[in-house]
Parts: sequence; C-alpha cells; structure tokens
Amino acid sequence: MSARSVSPVLVGRSAELRMLETALGEAPGAVLVGGEAGVGKTRLLRHFTDRAAAAGARVLVGGCLELGSDGLPFAPFTAVLRGLVRETGIDGVAGLLPRSATAGLARLLPEFGEPESDAASGEDRARLFELVLTLLERLAERSPTVLVIEDAHWADRSTRDLLAFLIRNSGTAPLLIVVTYRTDELHRTHPLRRLLAELDRVERVRRVELTRLTRGEVADLVRGLLDREPPAGLVERVWERGEGNPLFVEALLARDGSLACALPESLRDLLLAAVQKLPEETQETLRLASAGGTRIEHALLAAVSGMDDTALTRVLRPAVEGNVLVVDGDGYAFRHALIREALHDDLLPGEHTRLHTRYAEALENEPELVPSGRLWVELAHHWYSAHDPTWALVSAWRAAGDARKAVAYAECLAMLSRVLELWDKVPDAAERIGAERHDVLEQAVLAAELAGEHERGVKLATAALREMEALGDDARCAALLEQRGRMGYELARPGYLDDLRAAAARLPAEPPSAVRARALASLATFARHLSGTDEARVAAQESLAIARRIADTPAEVNALLTLACVDIDYDGGLEELVEVERIAQRSGNQRPLLRVAVLRSHYLEGSGRHAEAVEVAAQGVELAREFGLSRTHGTFLSINLAEPLVSLGRWDEALTCLRQALDQDPAISIRTSLHVLAGEVALARGDLAEAERHLSPAREMMWRKAQDFFAMLRLESALRLAQGRPAEALEAVAGVLDNPGLPDDARYTWPVLVIGAGACGELPDRAAAADWLERIEKRAAGLAVRGPLQEAHHVTFAAKAALAHGRRDAAAWDAAATAWERIGQPYPQAKSLAHAAEAALADGDRQSAALRLRRAAVLAERLQAAPLQHRIADLSRRAGLGAPAERPAPNLTPRELEVLRLVAQGRTNREIAAALFISAKTASVHVSNILAKLEAPTRGHAAATARDLKLV
Repeated sequence: MSARSVSPVLVGRSAELRMLETALGEAPGAVLVGGEAGVGKTRLLRHFTDRAAAAGARVLVGGCLELGSDGLPFAPFTAVLRGLVRETGIDGVAGLLPRSATAGLARLLPEFGEPESDAASGEDRARLFELVLTLLERLAERSPTVLVIEDAHWADRSTRDLLAFLIRNSGTAPLLIVVTYRTDELHRTHPLRRLLAELDRVERVRRVELTRLTRGEVADLVRGLLDREPPAGLVERVWERGEGNPLFVEALLARDGSLACALPESLRDLLLAAVQKLPEETQETLRLASAGGTRIEHALLAAVSGMDDTALTRVLRPAVEGNVLVVDGDGYAFRHALIREALHDDLLPGEHTRLHTRYAEALENEPELVPSGRLWVELAHHWYSAHDPTWALVSAWRAAGDARKAVAYAECLAMLSRVLELWDKVPDAAERIGAERHDVLEQAVLAAELAGEHERGVKLATAALREMEALGDDARCAALLEQRGRMGYELARPGYLDDLRAAAARLPAEPPSAVRARALASLATFARHLSGTDEARVAAQESLAIARRIADTPAEVNALLTLACVDIDYDGGLEELVEVERIAQRSGNQRPLLRVAVLRSHYLEGSGRHAEAVEVAAQGVELAREFGLSRTHGTFLSINLAEPLVSLGRWDEALTCLRQALDQDPAISIRTSLHVLAGEVALARGDLAEAERHLSPAREMMWRKAQDFFAMLRLESALRLAQGRPAEALEAVAGVLDNPGLPDDARYTWPVLVIGAGACGELPDRAAAADWLERIEKRAAGLAVRGPLQEAHHVTFAAKAALAHGRRDAAAWDAAATAWERIGQPYPQAKSLAHAAEAALADGDRQSAALRLRRAAVLAERLQAAPLQHRIADLSRRAGLGAPAERPAPNLTPRELEVLRLVAQGRTNREIAAALFISAKTASVHVSNILAKLEAPTRGHAAATARDLKLV
C-alpha cells in the first residue's frame, strides 16, 4: 500500500478553521493568515472555502505572482475579475456596478475596453479602488462572499494598497477578506511588514500565524497519508527530521510508506529530491516550467517546449500524479512555490539565459499566450533574466505605460527605473523607445510622486534637473523644481520652500504660463505654513492674475481658495467662498468643489456655526466618495466633520467618524488632527490613558501649521493639567507663546491660552506662575477676536486669567457660559457654569449656585464627561444640595472587583493580566463585563463611577 501524497483530513488546524468560520459569520472583516513555507496555509484555506461554498457563500481566489523583483500590478484582483467574467459574463459584472462605471475596470481587465485615458492620475487610482470595493460589496449583498488573496509576500505595491483599502473601507455587507503570506519571507525591510502592523490596528481584522504541528498532530498526519497505522518508530523519525512542518512530513514519507532514505538536510534539497523521482523528460519540462512562474498556462508551456498538446500532457502527467504539479484551470501550478524556486535556482547559468529567452520569443511570436495586461511585464521580466538589455529596456518601457494606465504607479516607477538602469547598455535607447533619457526621468519623477516614493522622487528630480539645465529648458526646470519642492514638503525638509521659490522665479511674468501659475499656487499653498501670510498672499494673487489671463478656471479656483486661506475673516468672508463655489460649478469641473467643501466647513466651524459645518463636511465626504477619493480628500474632510461634532457634544458620532478615518491610514498631516480630536474626547470623559495614546502620534507633525501644531499642544497641555502636572502643561503652552503669526493664529491660539491660564492657577510656585501668566496675557493682548467662537474663548480666557490672579468672578463665568450656549457648545458651557457656581458659593450665594449646577449637571450627564460630573457633584454637596441620587451597586464578581481596582489605577489589560496571573484576553473580557454592568462608555468613566459607589 502506498502513501497518499496529501492527507485526506485537515490535521491540527481545527481552532484556526473555527476562527475563519466565525469571522465569516461576523463579516465584514478580514483574517491575516501567516506561516512559514509548507506549514499548511493553503490546505487550511481550501478546507475553509470548500465548507463556506457548501454553505452558500461565494468564494473568490486570487494569488500574487512571483516575477523576480518586477511583480505584476493587481495580479490577484485581475484573476478574481477574470473568474467572475468567466462565470457571469461581462454583462453580469456590469450589472453589479453603477451605470457607465465598468469602463474603470479596463485598467484591470482588457475585456472591459480601453481605459478612459492613458494619463492616469491619483484620482483615477482612487476611483478604481472604490469600484473594486463596490463590486465586492454588491456580490456580498447577494450572498456572503469570501475573497482570498494568497501569497501576499509577493504582492506588488498597488496590490498591497488596494488590499489595505478594501479591508479598511468594507461597509456592512458580509464580505470576508482572507490574506495569506509567508512569515519566513518577511525580512526586516519587507514592505508587507508595515502593512500587517497597520492592519492589526483595524477593528475588524484578525491575525493568526500557523505554527508547526505537534508530535501528536504529526502522527495524525502520517496516519492520514498512509491510510493505516504507521510502523513502529516511523512517526518519531518523521517528527525528528521534519520538525513538524507538514510539507517536510509529506516529503519525508516515501510512496511505500517508509521513511525516505538519503534525503538532503535542507527543504530545497528535499523538494528537488521529490522532482528527481520523476522521468527525465518530465524533470526537463519542469525545469522549463520553473522559468515561467509558479503558475503557467498550458498553451504557453506548449509553445515554449515545442510539444503538441498530447505530448505535453503525457510528459506532465507523472508530475501531476506525483503531486509536484496541480491542474489549475487551463494551466498548471506547482504544488508549492518552493518547488518552483528550487528548480529555478538549480538551473545552470547558460540554461537560465536560454530558457528565459525562449519564453520571451514565444510571447513575442504569440502575444495571446498571456492576457494582454500581462504581456509587457512578462516580456520585461524574461528579457531581463535572459540578459538582453535592448529588449529588456523596450519591454520595460511598454510595461511602464501599461502600469500607468492601470494607476499602478509603484510598478510604473519600477519599470521606468529599469529603463534608466539599462539606458547606457543600449546605444540607440532613445530611438528604440521614442523618448530621450530626460523624458524618462520626468515620467519617473511623476510616478514617484504619485506612488508616494518621495525619497526616490527627490533623487530623480535632481537628476532630471541636471539634464534640463544642460538643455536650457526653463519651463521643464520650473516644473521639476515645483515637484521636488512638493515632495520635500511631504518629507518635512525645510528646504522645500527654496525649490518652490526657485520654480516661481524660473519663468518670467511675460508671457503668462500655466507652469508659472501652478508654481506660484504651490508656493502660496505651502509658504503660508512656515513663512507667514505676506509671501503666500503675493504669490496667490499673481497666480490668480495669470489664471484669469490664460482662462484656466481650475487654476483660478485654486488661487482664489488659497487667497481665502491666507487670512480667514470669521466675521465675514463666507460670500467669497460661495462665489468661488459658483465659479467651480460653472466650469463643469467638479473636483475643485472638494477643496471648497474643505474650506467652507473649516470657516463655518471657526465661526461657531457648528451644525452648518457638519452638513457641509458630510456632503464633502460623500462627494469625495463619489469621486473615488475617500482615502485622501475624504479623510481630510473627516477632520472637518468630526470637529463640529465634538463642539456640538455629539461625541460618539465624532468618535465613529474619527475611527473610520484613521482606519484608512491617512497621511501624517491628516492623522494629527484626527488623533487630537479623539484624544480630547477621551480626556473629557476621564480616560487619560486613551488620551495619552492619541497624543503620541499627534506629535509626529509638529512643525507644519497652527492647525496641527497648536492643536497638538492644546491636547498635551490639557492632558498634563488633568494629570496634576501644571508645570509640564505650561511647557506645552510655551510652543504657542513662542510661535506667533502663523496662519489662522487666533483660532488655534485662544483655546491653548485658556488652558495656560488655568495651569497658572494650579502652579505651586506663585512667582513662576506670575511670570507665566504675564507671558500668556501678553500673547493674548496681541490676538484678534474674529467671530463668535473666538469671542467665547476670549471671554473664557478673561475669566480664567482673573481666577489665576485670585479673583473669582461669577458674572465673568456667566458671560462665558452664555457665549458658549449661543454657539451650541455644551461642554465648555457646563464647565463655565460650574466655575460660576463655585464663584457664587464663595460669595455665599448658594441658591444661584444650585441653579447653575443643575444646568451643568444635565449637560455633563448627557456628554458622559465623568471628571466634570464628579466636580459638579462635589460642588453640589458644598452648596447643600446633597449628593446625587445613589445608584444601586452593580453585581460584580470578586474577580471583577479585583480587575476594577486595577482599571481605576489606569492599568492596561496586559498589566492587569500580569498582576492577576490571567491572560490578556481574559482581562479584556472582565473589563468589557465591568463596563456593561457600570453602564460606563470608557474605562475612565468606569473608574469614576466605581469611586462614586465606593467600590474602590
């Protein structure tokens, strides 16, 4: 009796299988499945998907391809789409999407036609991502859907970006995304490492790593392979040699059920030993197939081998029967990618060159042997591997064009870099591709910027500038300087302004040009962050004049909006924004409306018109979604949506908005404000640990602009004050005192000065407090007060400063409460009422104090602002109103009381687990039960409630 090549049962993976099935039942969500090569990821997924399909789920599978360092843009998604088309037809797929939207899929699959334009942009890429998400969610609405992406360690940049987008943005449809990857492939700098770490923080993502089998599980596997009880000692010998790797176990067992003898020590040798058992002509064909990749079409292998269908089938049959190859649709796949790697690595140098040349020649003679979207990238790979620089360069140039159409900018950059690498090896390179080297450099700069490869882009731009300088082409030099300046800004390099200034100065004012208008607009946009408003205003005005002279409406709208940003007047100025919006609408170009939405919602919030700001920002978020720009403009608008929600006291809505935006991994300039807002809500509810957690990433962007820098300082100073560290709070306030004159200064400075005045009142060193207060009042004296929001801060500052001087003024605090009530901000209104009540108590006016406290208590309770609630309760007792109505003590178990005491000390789940000798997961369950029993939304609120009830 011979051994089976694959066990008929799944061994040692029951827990992982249950987890996958649970994840499908709770979808949407994602599961990241890692493990070393041969550990059984594919087997686990096959069992899971078979059971899911039997239960009525749709299963979509796509694998990443290993093509040297080239990759293939969106390969797994192209495979999934091709399978859907094969199953339902073009019309069936089109029926799942909005009208006229299927043209966007042409960037993935030629069957959908040609892309709308060759010059793809960031917006086109974002729209493609949204389109794929829409397609998957529509499928999931019909039946639960499982999307499996295998071998993500080989994923190209574009595939990783699209995968991350889908995981972060899946809505409510039952869509489960399962991703497999080899952990032993993830070296320290592997790009998948960062993505996995980021996805770990997404709420609906589970991560599991398959480990090697135990000795008992190896015994079960051997039994399944032999289909009988193994001979004495066999399991032990297999266990010792195979070390629990299922692939090793399968390779170690000979077909007669004995332990293979004279086996090499490494996996590579084991895998080659399995191949060497096959007939010589089969081995030769497998070596040939190994040059074609992990999966190869039958027709392509036939063309390369020179065999007809019958002969090729005969030669490959032993490999299929021996489980070296498996039949996969119209082609073959190696049972394990390591088998292909071992075979390919075993090729002699001359053999390596000869085989890749045969592939390249076959593809050139019959391009239809591979899907059209793969032709040039495959040719580029094979000609490069065949050491033919001429055709490798030509193919890479064409592959770069295909990648650009597919909005796969990282892959486009890789191919353009290959062209540049080979340029000096091909004497007639320019004639071969119809472009000069400086043209290639320019395209590479653009691809690098769009791909977010700013370090590489700056180097390419510098190289391109040298060549353009030699040509004396001022317009192209100006464009490159502007690009280098923008990328320098993204890299936080202070010299970026020098590039932008040089770009604007490179071209004369006459004749007017679109390049100069763009350079001036970029200078105006970025200069205002560091150099103040004057330079930005002058640049924006000139950009506007040029745009109007050359009738460039998008440039005109951009210049008008930049001018509006330079010095916002919250007492007026909305009419100007409305007029800009009309101009954009008349132009027929809808994209400038996104920037209008950003600035208009920003203005409304800064004017204290919070409800209107919510409406405008929400419309902008929806517009960004329609344009396929949710990850960029949409997340930026989420700041402008969450901020007024926080102001209005709609904190739970704001937190949902912030969490969704952060899950999309926005740029650092966007993340800062998102973290600040989330941290301030946590602080107001008494969760100081959560506030601290948000402060750390908020500090990453300290130098850019007041909106980020001062907001971060606002959170830091408030948090330090809440922690009883007023001196450190004032050190944070110093960042605002020492940086006057930034754009939108007053709006972001006033709230920090209010905190600073409060910290002065709590500083034990009265001489130091007086010095600090003098500096703070001097800064306040130089600030403008524009609009009702700044007026509310101004009135509150006056009351705080008076308190720091030792004067309690109930009337001043009443004025502050009225100002906050007027613009609908319940939290500062409640705090002002509490201060007014405290001042009234000091004056002996218990009756009016009681009235203020009752109003404040209602607001604080609605907000679940635990620290403020405790302060109001304390003042109420002092006012003779008695303590708040006693709540019945919750029915906590002894263990839950132990956990609650540690929660009240600010311990994390991991720290609680260590203190009580339980697992972190068990600690998390206890904390969740405690929050539910105390009806507390946060750990801080639970701790405060426990103190009220004298549980701790």
